[in-house]
Amino acid sequence: MHPFIFKEILSVTMILFAIIDILGAIPVIIQLRQRAGHIESEKASIVVLILMIVFLLVGDKLLDIIGLDVASFAIAGSLVIFIIAMEMILGIHLFKPDEDMANTVSIVPLAFPLIAGAGTMTTLLSLKSQYQTQDILVGIVINTLFVYLVLKNVQWLEKLFGKTGINILRKAFGIILLAIAIKLFRSNTHL
Repeated sequence: MHPFIFKEILSVTMILFAIIDILGAIPVIIQLRQRAGHIESEKASIVVLILMIVFLLVGDKLLDIIGLDVASFAIAGSLVIFIIAMEMILGIHLFKPDEDMANTVSIVPLAFPLIAGAGTMTTLLSLKSQYQTQDILVGIVINTLFVYLVLKNVQWLEKLFGKTGINILRKAFGIILLAIAIKLFRSNTHL
């Protein structure tokens, strides 16, 4: 086993933080909480953690079954990340969460697909092509803890940042994601 590399852990944590965009999701989380009456922060966080770890560990095997290589998936992922970044920067919505509410709001649509959705899963496989698995796992755990803290304190955060602050955060992380998408695309294509 290789030693943990702090720089990799920091990079992975920041990339996942940007793609998960839990701060940008605060308005959606508030809306879900108002509709459902309550969000189970612990349940949502555990589901997010399990989904991300399972996909990190066996996602490439699933790709093998359907005949795809990690580089091709990483390129596809970079395009998804690019679109998500453009949504954040331009304030448009191409991906819309399912509006059907039930007792499972903490899992669907909150944990999946809002937090650990296609963009996150694609990013995990893309990261696997560039970083050590153990460093990615640490990044996943750090982000899950952050997701839990945000879910637990969403009302307080809404007051703290205000609408303008949340919009600024979304735009800033959109620019970071755009750069990440371009880097992933360039590193997985041999042009």
